[in-house]
Amino acid sequence: MTEIDRIDAAVAAIQAAAPGFRPRLGIVLGSGLDACAEAITDPVDISYADIPGFPKPAVDSHAGRLRLGSLGGVPVAMLRGRAHAYEGHPMADVVRPVRTLARLGCNAVVLTNAAGSLREEVGPGRLMAIADHINWSGLNPLTGPNLDALGARFIDMTTAYDPGLRGHLAAAAEGIGLDLAEGVYFWYPGPSFETPAEIRAFRTLGADAVGMSTVPECIALRHMGVKVAGISTITNLAAGMGAGAALDHADVMTTGAGMAMDLARLLTAFAGIAADDL
Repeated sequence: MTEIDRIDAAVAAIQAAAPGFRPRLGIVLGSGLDACAEAITDPVDISYADIPGFPKPAVDSHAGRLRLGSLGGVPVAMLRGRAHAYEGHPMADVVRPVRTLARLGCNAVVLTNAAGSLREEVGPGRLMAIADHINWSGLNPLTGPNLDALGARFIDMTTAYDPGLRGHLAAAAEGIGLDLAEGVYFWYPGPSFETPAEIRAFRTLGADAVGMSTVPECIALRHMGVKVAGISTITNLAAGMGAGAALDHADVMTTGAGMAMDLARLLTAFAGIAADDL
């Protein structure tokens, strides 16, 4: 079975579970953010276990379910959790769910994540729109034979995160009175947290936040011509920047969960504003 066959099998399973439903916007929820799914009206949930080829997330707070429904008047497909490269999944498995969203009909996808901040003025509890990313992991989901049915061999990443969608995010945030930061996301593949020396290096390179996801999905979606927006929920200051407390994933999830309602409000307002561009 080819990778295209695997993606199309996933599409067929979803369409069989929700006949006639065609999403225009995709959303991927990161760590601690599953409560955002409650913002979707008329929901239909499908377990990843019932979608061929979907990897099951092994990280707490990643529900492993696809929710279909309406958000801000827009038909959406929301991935409630993701698989990560650090779990040992091949890159094709990591990005197959977002490729499936694109084949279902999503013209744009919002990628969300939990991230550590490299800027003291953008501390825990803030949301940050991703303007660009840095990938020095050595990993890329496009490595290997090109999937010509999805996109060209070489893709331009100058506007990896769509400026128009980012403008809609800013307008949505202003409309609901939410203080939305903006910055560059650095993909650190994990699962260990970064060292203070690495954080100093990343800051020198121009990074504003660091996390363990999002970038592979962005690359795969841009390969398919899908617009991408990104939002980091800032859950902690990065290594060496805090008061000496050890970084702990449980704290990341707790802080992320506390931000889920703000993110849900932002996503709902964004969907309504961006509807004509989807």
